[in-house]
Amino acid sequence: MKQYKIGYTTGVFDLFHVGHLNILKKAKEQCDHLIVGVSTDKLVLEYKNKQPVTSFEDRKAIVEGIKYVDQVVPQFNRDKYSAWEHLLFDVMFVGDDWKGNALFAELEMRFSQVGVDIVYFPYTKGVSTTLVKEKIRS
Repeated sequence: MKQYKIGYTTGVFDLFHVGHLNILKKAKEQCDHLIVGVSTDKLVLEYKNKQPVTSFEDRKAIVEGIKYVDQVVPQFNRDKYSAWEHLLFDVMFVGDDWKGNALFAELEMRFSQVGVDIVYFPYTKGVSTTLVKEKIRS
């Protein structure tokens, strides 16, 4: 039996790479049902000021095709607490590059009041969508 019943993670998942796969695999190892929020094109543009290379529909289809993923939902905003109110997950999985970030410090406090854990996974070194884009350019 796994530690958690319902897990949740989010991402843009643009130019899908092994770092993306690693977080999904590690998350599924700890929960029975993994829900993945895929950021919409509009949301990515709002907070990263850039358009994803791959469209939302294609990114969503790619994530749905990963064997570790049980459910994919669009992520319209970055409010993880609101997502919890709707999806009622037991745990949220996040890359450790977010640990200590003000957004997640507040979220840890709010989640602890409702019995939701945040699990930070080590960031996959040497791979990111930004690095993939740089390799393509050179």
